[in-house]
Amino acid sequence: MPPTYPEILKVRYSSDDASLQFPVHNPATGEVITNLQAGTPVEVDAAVQAAQKAYDNDWRWRSPAERSALLFRCADALEPHKDELAELLCLENGKPKQDALSFDVNFLVNIFRFFAGICDKLPGEFYQRGSVNATVIYEPFGVCAGILPFNWPPIHFGGKTAPALAAGNVMIIKPGEQAPLTVLRMCEIISQVLPPDVVQVVPGLGPGVPAALIKHDLVKMVSFTGSTVAGAKVAETAAGTVTPVVLELGGKNAFVVFDDVEDLDRAVGDALEGAFFNKGEACTASSRILVQKGVYNQFCDKMAAGVKKLKSGNGLNPTTHLGPQVSKAQQQRVLGYLHRAKDLEKEGKVKIAAQGQLPEDPACKNGFFVPPTLITDVTRDMVIAQEEMFGVLVTVTPFETEDEAVDIVNESRYGLTSIIFSCNSERCWRFSKKVDVGLVYVNNYFRNILGVPFGGAKETGYGREHSIGTLKEWCRAKVINQPSGFGEVPRWRVVKELYGA
Repeated sequence: MPPTYPEILKVRYSSDDASLQFPVHNPATGEVITNLQAGTPVEVDAAVQAAQKAYDNDWRWRSPAERSALLFRCADALEPHKDELAELLCLENGKPKQDALSFDVNFLVNIFRFFAGICDKLPGEFYQRGSVNATVIYEPFGVCAGILPFNWPPIHFGGKTAPALAAGNVMIIKPGEQAPLTVLRMCEIISQVLPPDVVQVVPGLGPGVPAALIKHDLVKMVSFTGSTVAGAKVAETAAGTVTPVVLELGGKNAFVVFDDVEDLDRAVGDALEGAFFNKGEACTASSRILVQKGVYNQFCDKMAAGVKKLKSGNGLNPTTHLGPQVSKAQQQRVLGYLHRAKDLEKEGKVKIAAQGQLPEDPACKNGFFVPPTLITDVTRDMVIAQEEMFGVLVTVTPFETEDEAVDIVNESRYGLTSIIFSCNSERCWRFSKKVDVGLVYVNNYFRNILGVPFGGAKETGYGREHSIGTLKEWCRAKVINQPSGFGEVPRWRVVKELYGA
């Protein structure tokens, strides 16, 4: 069971200012779980100073083998708490507990084990060039900051903290304000096996804590996941101190079905998952579906049949398919797009082909629910086909040719994923090469292998997570040049003229 929380929750880096309390809601019921006391730049500075001390006096000097052993211990410490973390995540985020356990929390444990296993696999480089040898080593930055969103707290906590620690850094996390409790609990668990202050959490409301972290002289690297608007602000703030950043931002991912699809039912099922898994609150959600005209009507009919059966409700109920949007604000945002779609339907421009079921449980009457909705006959220029809606709405657009499909995919300002269903292997390869995204899924939706780079293109951001290459994101290269002992090291002609050979 998750912890029981008091009416007002103060943690180590909470301020004493009562005006900085913010509610953490159960989005399925609208009830307040607790009121969390936020930090301020004062608490940020205290956390950074403690982290710097931990880095200077301990963590940076640990060997890769020692760091590996401690990361394995982190995974072992988290393992028996998986059910508790999944339930806590369900309570504050709204996603079904079954999904939180099988996806979020399992990934958390596995990502710690993955980076524990490759701590010593970051290769140095050696160059021999006659009279001079050069050795390239990769060193940690020092104090790093991870700024998290609300949608996958365990995944983003593990995906940033594990590689940062593996590379020899120390970490300060700012959790998403809508779902901070799971992050605080994860930090509490792994802190029991790590040296003091190697990982810390500073809760915050709004941009105050992130800005203080980014601007702090001792914070040497920032990893941010969130909206493109917020990410651009992070990059702008970091530019003031020339602090390197990794940005994993928005997505408007296209799920493309050609009329030569081998298994239309599989395509429909994967499209349903892509649109509605995690109640659409995913940068990887395929919220726009493109279907070639030869199978368009058949696809839409099958998709509509599935959408009508979707059940929204409390994620603690094992029969629930979809939870609520994470907050009242997010609910209103998604409803705004739905109202726009209804207006377009009145004008005869689109069709609301199907909607799923809202919860019947009276306890959910004040929850932040939106009916899962399939919108068909959408044109590529409509706002609902272009903007990241981040909720339980999906659009379907017909297309005629392969080139047209590629053009529609690439006209998005985002570039995270694209999905293609076709039995033509040459077409799949051409499509994969032509689309401007970081991840392509051929005849499947988001079946990732842990260890391959995760990240996108264009306004989705830059940097890669979850792979061995990620270790280099958390390091800076240092080159050591020295005489090789073979031949004379070249000298400037003026020195030779003034001092002789």
